[in-house]
Amino acid sequence: MKQDKLVYVETFGCQMNVSDSEKIVTLLRGLGYNPTSESSRADLIILNTCSVRAKAEQKVYNILNNYKGLKRQNRRLILGVGGCVAQQEGERLLAKVPHLDLVFGTHNLHQLPALVRGAEAGQRQAEVAFIDTETRLNLFPADETEGGVTRFVTVMQGCDNFCAYCIVPHVRGREISRRSADILDEIAAMADRGVKEVTLLGQNVNSYGLKSEGELDFAGLLRSVAVIDGIERIRFTTSHPKDISPGLIACFAELPKLCSHIHLPAQAGSDVVLSRMDRGYSRTEYLAKIAALRSARPDIHITGDMIVGFPGETDADFAGTLSLLEEVRYADLFSFIYSARPGTKAAGFDDEVPREVKQERLLQLQDRQRAMTLELHRSLVGSSQEVLVEGVSKRGDQLYGRSSGNRIVNFAGGEEMIGTFVPVTITRAYQNSLLGELSKQ
Repeated sequence: MKQDKLVYVETFGCQMNVSDSEKIVTLLRGLGYNPTSESSRADLIILNTCSVRAKAEQKVYNILNNYKGLKRQNRRLILGVGGCVAQQEGERLLAKVPHLDLVFGTHNLHQLPALVRGAEAGQRQAEVAFIDTETRLNLFPADETEGGVTRFVTVMQGCDNFCAYCIVPHVRGREISRRSADILDEIAAMADRGVKEVTLLGQNVNSYGLKSEGELDFAGLLRSVAVIDGIERIRFTTSHPKDISPGLIACFAELPKLCSHIHLPAQAGSDVVLSRMDRGYSRTEYLAKIAALRSARPDIHITGDMIVGFPGETDADFAGTLSLLEEVRYADLFSFIYSARPGTKAAGFDDEVPREVKQERLLQLQDRQRAMTLELHRSLVGSSQEVLVEGVSKRGDQLYGRSSGNRIVNFAGGEEMIGTFVPVTITRAYQNSLLGELSKQ
């Protein structure tokens, strides 16, 4: 009896890539491939890559080299690379990795079934052509069988900002928004399958619809999602500070379903550095947006991104970043050492900060942020948090879920609670999570 073919998808980077990996699995099911969590059992391995951070390309080459042994053991194994590194490297990947079978870029995911069929017939192919029309967002089938508690929904792709350090516009293309009617139909279908929470995704969700005549803006889209029966929570990511509108801020005051969390990357706390980064806002303007958000939703938890060691960053500039941390008091922060990405404006800057200085600044930044995150978590001890239960914790003897403010909460309870909202009293604070017990009714 013929067994089903198995596909292993390894995902790197952001939530956009997680969403793309879900689409990959959906597309490959049509070819008879079912997902597996074990690469050693797979008939097809796909690396869905990200090239935003340093040494991303080398990491991919190292992983591909590690898979050489599996390829020797199973000559029928198909090995493919997609995502941003694939978009950036293209045919070079095939040339450098003889055991690699296929490469597909960020705009070519819909061509994956044809590429896999070709690989099954012994062909080696790369497809990385850009499709800068709105049709690219309508090429991927929605999984009409997948339910779950939470789901990602792509609402737009690409970015028009061209920040000096950022490779996203070069590997993801320009901003294109999906039709709101299609988005709302997709979310309504998810609600019918039991989904309780959706996260709207885009490289810059704030600019959703602004290039489409007669279309909703992002605040209008949020309001339309909020009236869909069955959807109880709405999240979104990622936001660009310069595009946070008064209408979007008003949504936090007026839409109870909109979660008390926003990811709002500042990237630096110095006006000089922000200007060199081409971010389009000042420190004062950023802090004004933070103040307006907290006025609209006093319990909002703010997370962000920060880059240290951008070319020309002085000790005074870095001190500005540290002081911004103290003013905003982020719930969490993703922080990175600057690394030049090919094709970006900043790659041509020559006033590089010494590596050891970058590393010291990153450690200082991360140490302070860890302390602030723990302080926040300790302040929540004794409070009751409404938790959407998402599943069984990694330990296996507890359930886990998230608060509206995007805090992970673990507690004891039966699996029948998965997919429901329960009140949990926080009893203990950890660095990355909270421990609680079901609140007494």
